[in-house]
Amino acid sequence: MTLQELGYDSGWDLFRKEQGFKHYEFGRIVNEHKERYIVRTGDHEYQAEIIGQLRYSAENRSDFPAVGDWVAISPYDDDKALIHAVLPRRTIISRQAVGKHAEKQIIATNVDYAFIVQAVDRDFNINRIERYLTICHSAKVSPIILLNKIDLIDQNALTVMLEELNKRIEKVPVSAISNETGEGIIALMDQMLPGKTYCLLGSSGVGKSTLVNKLSGREMMETNAISSSTQKGRHVTTHRELILLANGSILIDNPGMREVGILDSATGVDATFDMLLQYAQNCRFKDCTHTNEAGCAILQAVENGDLDPNAHENYLKLEREREHFEMTLAEKRKRDREFGKMVRTFKKIKDHRKK
Repeated sequence: MTLQELGYDSGWDLFRKEQGFKHYEFGRIVNEHKERYIVRTGDHEYQAEIIGQLRYSAENRSDFPAVGDWVAISPYDDDKALIHAVLPRRTIISRQAVGKHAEKQIIATNVDYAFIVQAVDRDFNINRIERYLTICHSAKVSPIILLNKIDLIDQNALTVMLEELNKRIEKVPVSAISNETGEGIIALMDQMLPGKTYCLLGSSGVGKSTLVNKLSGREMMETNAISSSTQKGRHVTTHRELILLANGSILIDNPGMREVGILDSATGVDATFDMLLQYAQNCRFKDCTHTNEAGCAILQAVENGDLDPNAHENYLKLEREREHFEMTLAEKRKRDREFGKMVRTFKKIKDHRKK
């Protein structure tokens, strides 16, 4: 295996030379579990941990390495290494950290394409797809929608789903597949490009782990069935992992996500709802919120039947989430600055008393 097969290119090499990292080995994080990392170089795989300085300088959890990152390492044993630096990330797929105030959780980094996986028998939800699309557009990652388990519904039902998708979502590729029968899997593999990194996004139970096994040709991921009592997916994948496929493409699997919180990126929401926002150009007021204003072209389009009211409602919901996160983040930063100022003042008083 070479670094190039892991996605390494001339851009990373240039950065390596400019930053004086020539004395370090370079590798990519392929596995992360409780701040322990597996780093793969061209010809070796190391169990790695970050150095104290990197840990101390990290302002929050998102500054720590993540699956997909390129890192500078120094091996100190046959299979152990220290991580000295994380290279700048080209793309970051992230969401609001579950249960944490104004923090983000990194899902994967340096991703080129994201597979948004939905199971057509129980999971199909365009609102949720739009939520994932917003995350992808915020990260500047190209999304691809995968409708899985098509063997569980008839062709007419699938056709209706595809028509509903086309009415709400434009310019995003959609593939219908079945892990059970293999339908669409080969065509999907043929579309995947060597050296490019793909990330799987979706809820538990939509078939992501089985899809990884199909694409890799090996039983790499444990799979499980839907819970018969709750009809909800069970978490099978418990950590993130980067896998090199036989066709030369790179795949990152992720645990299922039941909560997909939107971060502070208006560009992501705007890109997802571009079709809806085209009407906004004709709104009477430039600062129209598209909620109840007279002369709102979006509200008029919904009333005329030109726009799906569900798309409009979901747009407003995601906008409210985004704005709330921005305000919460601003408040957190203000508190952190005030706390830092208080600590510096206390230190000055303490140092003055010592003199």
